[in-house]
Amino acid sequence: MARGPKKHMKRIQAPKSWLLDKKMGGIFVARPSQGPHKLRQSLPLALILKRRLKYSLSMRETITIVNDKEGGIKIDGKIRRDPKYPTGLMDVLSIDKSGEHFRMLFDVKGRFTLRAIKSDEAKFKLCKIVRREVGPNKIPYVVTHDGRTLRFPHPEIAVHDTVKLDIATSAVLEHAKFEPGNTVIATQGNNVGRVGVITSRERHFGGFDIIHIRDARGHSFATRISNVFVIGKGKNPWISLPKDKGVYLTPVEKTLEGTAKVHRKKSKSKH
Repeated sequence: MARGPKKHMKRIQAPKSWLLDKKMGGIFVARPSQGPHKLRQSLPLALILKRRLKYSLSMRETITIVNDKEGGIKIDGKIRRDPKYPTGLMDVLSIDKSGEHFRMLFDVKGRFTLRAIKSDEAKFKLCKIVRREVGPNKIPYVVTHDGRTLRFPHPEIAVHDTVKLDIATSAVLEHAKFEPGNTVIATQGNNVGRVGVITSRERHFGGFDIIHIRDARGHSFATRISNVFVIGKGKNPWISLPKDKGVYLTPVEKTLEGTAKVHRKKSKSKH
């Protein structure tokens, strides 16, 4: 018989995207609290401060940092004091004392990565529309991937589109349609983290629509429509991409690229 929601998680059961040592560092790990993102699609704030940014050495130190009176840890512009708060895709992490800003993204291997951004870029966030409904009193509204409800949206905004949201006021600054020619990022599946441009949409009535995407190197891949997140109009993304720029390289391509870099360095040293 169930005894309520679980409040713990063993390290061996943690998602691979968290990049945790399976045998080192203890048996348990911080379990994300209930929040705007699902457990498997989020990273606890404690792991960000401890493992990624190296600001703390233990959970006790993490709790001390988060519970600071000045409220220096903000996610999407709001002070968060829960060390287990779930941080997910496109969330903006701001640290007032150091003046740093980060955006949560995926790399091409499906792992969570913190992309350092400037203060100007930290003022907005991209949200994917997952549902459009008409509520009581015939008030239209849309629901985003992070659980936000936006009332009276623009008539052209539809499901799978992306809105550029002002973090301070929650106002929609701009929106991008889900259509061929726009830049997208894969958020789930075998191609998670890859960035490219939509080339076509393959409709399957009664099933999943398949989206065909071409990346910057000319390689094409396909994934379900639910795995695609629009991040800009045309070939210009609205956000700063990770170090790999969302381009997946095969082992052979990595070897060839590394060899080319060595040759370039040798040629520069000779000159």
